[in-house]
Amino acid sequence: MSKKTKPRHIAIAGNIGAGKTTLTELLARHYQWVPQYEEVENNPYLNDFYEDMPRWAFNLQIYFLHHRIRQLLEIQRGRETVVQDRTIYEDAEIFAPNLHDMGLMSKRDFENYYQLFQTLRELIKPPDLLIYIKASVPTLVDNIQKRGREYEENIRLDYLKRLNERYNQWIEQYHEGPVLIIDADENRFAEREEDLGEIIARIDSQLYGLF
Repeated sequence: MSKKTKPRHIAIAGNIGAGKTTLTELLARHYQWVPQYEEVENNPYLNDFYEDMPRWAFNLQIYFLHHRIRQLLEIQRGRETVVQDRTIYEDAEIFAPNLHDMGLMSKRDFENYYQLFQTLRELIKPPDLLIYIKASVPTLVDNIQKRGREYEENIRLDYLKRLNERYNQWIEQYHEGPVLIIDADENRFAEREEDLGEIIARIDSQLYGLF
């Protein structure tokens, strides 16, 4: 079957610093897929959020939710295969509940946000393939330091650890569609061509070998 026959939605999930953007770029280049990135540079809340999390947590999550829904509606209307950097599920199932548990988002705001997410998810289809990049906290920290984003300098280790625990719980319970898990501690796809080749072979098998 030709890889151009049917447009698909490939979503890449993973903690801060796992390598989602890098893998999105590499796969888009290899497959000639359309990349969709998370809005980082133009996000009006990120800097404020890392300076004062309780004040800006709800605003940030609403911004991400709107951005992600808009992306998904574009994907559903489009005619090309899209590879997406981060999923709508991570916002709602990992980041927002974590902020609530840490006392950084009120119960009222969290319930309002989560109910909105539950309504909006009825409008969208899950990805044809979810790629989850699993990484230990030391690997995340190493990657965060390498890219040197100023607003990420204040991220605490316990915050990354909490997120990792939630990610691992979420991926175990994810049943929306096929999942491919990559261990970023072992697979250095950004640095080693053979490691990227292994991921591509697994994607080919998942997308084109079984249909």
